[in-house]
Amino acid sequence: MAGNQDMRAASETYSGFLSLLKWGTIASVAVTVLVVLIIA
Repeated sequence: MAGNQDMRAASETYSGFLSLLKWGTIASVAVTVLVVLIIA
């Protein structure tokens, strides 16, 4: 079994990954909208 310290580190890493995924998705949508508006 993983120790309590290992689980805390894993939870922080996972939380950081989800945050990065959320902001990456928002940035991708914003860039896509900008490109579509420029092309149109």
